[in-house]
Amino acid sequence: MKFVILETFKDIMRLVRWSNLLFLGVLVWLMEKWVAVPILDKARFGEQLPWYVLVLMGTAIVLIAAGGYVINDYFDVKIDRINRPDEVIVTRSISKPSAMRLSLWLSGIGLVCGIVSAVLLRSMTLGIVYVVVPGLLWFYSSSYKRLLIIGNITIALLAGLTPMMVAMANAAILQLRYSDFLAYTPVNSIYTWLGGFALFAFLLTWIREIVKDLQDQMGDRELECHSMPVVWGERWTKVFVTVLVVLTVAIIGHLWYHVLPFPTAWNSLSTRYIALGVVIPLLSSLWLLWAAKIPSDYKTCQQVIKLTMFLGMLYCICIVRGLV
Repeated sequence: MKFVILETFKDIMRLVRWSNLLFLGVLVWLMEKWVAVPILDKARFGEQLPWYVLVLMGTAIVLIAAGGYVINDYFDVKIDRINRPDEVIVTRSISKPSAMRLSLWLSGIGLVCGIVSAVLLRSMTLGIVYVVVPGLLWFYSSSYKRLLIIGNITIALLAGLTPMMVAMANAAILQLRYSDFLAYTPVNSIYTWLGGFALFAFLLTWIREIVKDLQDQMGDRELECHSMPVVWGERWTKVFVTVLVVLTVAIIGHLWYHVLPFPTAWNSLSTRYIALGVVIPLLSSLWLLWAAKIPSDYKTCQQVIKLTMFLGMLYCICIVRGLV
């Protein structure tokens, strides 16, 4: 009995992509503690967001994402049986009705946490976001992901939304506490810095989603999904990914040279981190992409892109010196 419960728990953890959820939770904490708070400290406001609101926000984001992962696997059973038969969980160890209930519970609890945090901040914008995101995840899983470009863009936008939600939360509490002096608050700086991380998350997620479509193209073709590799072919999809990677590197180079408040010499921590932790892994993912022939090759490329995204988000620890 204990063995069965343990195996079921492991399958649920795999179903909700626990490592991705951990990254999301860490991302919310990083964006608040290592970007928003230093900006507020520099403006002599100090930390504004109460710890319990941050916990509610992080919980909401993580649980809504978990519900999205479950409902995605619920709708993708047929495709997954072709693309990754050994990794299918829904219908194998967890029934479809149980998966549906789990998704609704996770999304529902996440929505409640999000609405409570929005009420505490008196932010209608955040409240609307918490209501819209679960719906988008549902429609993405049921239909959008099978449409050309739309599905990839949807997930990329939702990934970029996480840093922006931290910005919106801080803007809301500053408005609540200092509405008479809002012109003197660092709201614009918070949106600018977190917007940069949001753009990075958007681009890296978009790239990774397209590579994932390349990995899954066999099942997508079988079930007539209109993913980029199915419609454009493998070669032109790789060309498009290459353009996105080059665009991302160009944006990073522009921000590094013209915007970031750090020395641009090679011996600076900022320059070395960007080059070794972001640019080189991104460019290496292109080599892996063009060399890929089988699904496992594309999976390796995906993992490199995911690691690059994580390292890029950790860059916020380097920028604190430039903010304070």
